Amino acid sequence: MSKFWSPIVASLEPYVAGEQPAIANLVKLNTNENPWGPSPQVLEAIHAATNDDLRRYPDPSARALKEAIARYHDVTPEQVFVGNGSDEVLAFIFASLLKHDAPLLYPDITYSFYPTYSRLFDIETRTIPLDADYRIRPEDYDSPCGAIILPNPNAPTGIGLPLGDIERLASAHPDEVVAVDEAYVDFGGATAIPLVATNENVIVIRTFSKSRSLAGLRVGYAIAQRPLIEALERMKDSFNSYPLDRIAQVAAVASIEDDPWFTARRDELIENRRRLTVELENRGFVVLPSQANFVFARKPGFEGKALAAALRERAVLVRHFGKPRIADFLRISIGTEAECRRLVEALDDIL
Repeated sequence: MSKFWSPIVASLEPYVAGEQPAIANLVKLNTNENPWGPSPQVLEAIHAATNDDLRRYPDPSARALKEAIARYHDVTPEQVFVGNGSDEVLAFIFASLLKHDAPLLYPDITYSFYPTYSRLFDIETRTIPLDADYRIRPEDYDSPCGAIILPNPNAPTGIGLPLGDIERLASAHPDEVVAVDEAYVDFGGATAIPLVATNENVIVIRTFSKSRSLAGLRVGYAIAQRPLIEALERMKDSFNSYPLDRIAQVAAVASIEDDPWFTARRDELIENRRRLTVELENRGFVVLPSQANFVFARKPGFEGKALAAALRERAVLVRHFGKPRIADFLRISIGTEAECRRLVEALDDIL
């Protein structure tokens, strides 16, 4: 605490990112990073872009990237907004689209940046409890509100909503923004992007960090009808006209263009998730049905915090959230086959 702090800084409870430790021979399954590096085409594009042009500012509109994203999702470039990771995109959405006189609704167990942004931008919120099976029920959101945001699949549970449920939410709240955070949708979820064409209130947020293996470059985007995108652009241009550097832009374009690499790695990860789920269930774990690149699991009779600490002692890092209802769960990112084997061996040693 300092006398120079503004009141808002003094009152903040900052988001705590996943740990990035320096531990020898570490199996790092705590931050949902892709276990494989990016496409070779991405590395080639980065190498080609590392030249004397770095003295120039990047394209502030990221036109080439917007066009590549638009082609991939069959929308127009004017319906695409790009930012410095999906977290920055989310920040602009919270500030420009989700603050209203009525409360913002989101699940009680969800991405922990949502309450952080709500405090930062002084947004009134109301959390909607997940049901007994840790699922989002659209009917629980049938109440007056200012806007709705939810991840699909949800984090940290990994459970996804079918597209029909998202469409029901959008139809039930035609005068409120419904923001769908799809950081993990590539691993088995149903994207809400097709709903954008017929729903002026739907905005979909995506990232290159997970399925595209570009967490280190920070590229995120949103897709919506033009009025919502224009709001984000006005916010961006009042904050930072150059959110994406040259390297990030060309790398993201190359990633989109190498769809065979993306598909192969995604399918391999989904298979590793299936195998790990079976291994955990065979050892008595309760594993929630995941459509993400992680599983959310608990071992009856074991405290989640203690189990995470015991894994750490064996150089296996997972994520633990000490929150009501989920304190005994571990969020385990899906790694390579060898990394998943190390996890299982460590669990056998502990159990």
